[in-house]
Amino acid sequence: MAARRRYAVAASSQWTDEEGTRLPGGEVHAWEQGLNQTVCGLPLHRARLRRFPHVAWEDTFVETGGAADEVRRQCPRCAAVAGKRASDLGPRWHRTNPRP
Repeated sequence: MAARRRYAVAASSQWTDEEGTRLPGGEVHAWEQGLNQTVCGLPLHRARLRRFPHVAWEDTFVETGGAADEVRRQCPRCAAVAGKRASDLGPRWHRTNPRP
């Protein structure tokens, strides 16, 4: 079984919560630490995206209640690769009755 990847967040803006934690805002993209581009291929520096290595991609969705307060839009291409939730990171389909 393949290892699941953990994606962090790169965002177009930032905000600070009551505890002083820096959180993403605006448009968010999935980002693998150690790379200089998002999962969808957007270069971080040229697109002026801020990195948030302490925020997981799954926390940017409203259903999780994580860091999604100021997020306006999730990149649809990044969501297709990274999945919408942690449970979606595996294959989206499973063949139950394979043909010979």
